[in-house]
Amino acid sequence: MTVQIGIHLPQAGSKASPALIRRHAMRAEALGFSDVWVSEHIIVPRKQFPRSPLFYDPVLTLTWVAAVTERVRLGTSVLVLPMRHPLPLAKELSSLQNLSDGRLILGVGVGWLEPEFAALGAPFHERGRRMDEGIAMMRAVWTQDPVDFEAKYIPAEIREMTMLPQPAKPIPMWHGSRSEAAHRRTVKIGDGWHGSQVTPEEAAPVIARLRRDRPEPEFTISVRTHWAGKDVGELRERIAAYEAAGVQHVMIHPHNREVDDWDEVLEGAGKVVAA
Repeated sequence: MTVQIGIHLPQAGSKASPALIRRHAMRAEALGFSDVWVSEHIIVPRKQFPRSPLFYDPVLTLTWVAAVTERVRLGTSVLVLPMRHPLPLAKELSSLQNLSDGRLILGVGVGWLEPEFAALGAPFHERGRRMDEGIAMMRAVWTQDPVDFEAKYIPAEIREMTMLPQPAKPIPMWHGSRSEAAHRRTVKIGDGWHGSQVTPEEAAPVIARLRRDRPEPEFTISVRTHWAGKDVGELRERIAAYEAAGVQHVMIHPHNREVDDWDEVLEGAGKVVAA
C-alpha cells in the first residue's frame, strides 16, 4: 500500500485536551503516520451546532505539536479562509511553516456556517470571492518584497510594504469542497484536493475530473474518512479501495469524536500504517 495515511488529533470535541493532543501527536509520529491534522471553528451558534463547541485554535495547536515532533507533517482540515483577514493569517502560517521546518499542509475551504461569519463580521455571501482574493493576498506577501496588492473585497491597503518571515518552503494548499466553483478554484490555483466523507465509489468520478485538469502527480488527491476504530480489516480494505480510485492520501478521523475511543482509533489505524 503506497497511499499516505494521516490522522486527526484530539483537538476538537468534548474529549479534546492539551495532554491528549500532545500524546497523540508524538504517538502518531512513532507509529509512522505521514501527518497529523486539526480542524477549525472559531465561534458557533448553539442551536445549529449541537456537538461540543470545543475547538483548540488550529494554528496554535499545530505550532505546539511542531515543538514535540520532528518528522510528521502538520495539516488543517480545513481552515475557513473567508472568515479571517488574510494578512495576520499569512503571518501565522509562514511562521508555523518556518518553525516546523516546512511541514505544513494548508487544507482550506469556504465554510458553511453563516452565523459564524456574522459573528466575525465577514460577509457570508461573498465568501467565494473573499477566498480567491485572500489566497492571492497571502501568496503575494509570501513571495514579494516589497509588495503591492489591490484589494476589492477585503479591507486592505497594501502599497510598498513588507511582511516577514516569508515561508522558507512553499506551503502546499489543498482545497476542500465539491461545488463547481470549488473545482474551478482547485484546478486553477490548488496544490491538491482534500475531499471529506466520500466513499471510494463517490470519489472516483471526482478524481477522474481532477486528473483531467491536473494530471501531474504532485497535485495531491486526499480524502478525509471517519472510522470508529473497531475493524482494522475493514479500514485496510477501505484504504485499498481509495488507492484503487486514485487517492494518494487518506486522513482518518474518529467516526464520532464525542463517543469513539481516540486511542483505539489511533492504535488501530497505526496497524494499517505498519502493514
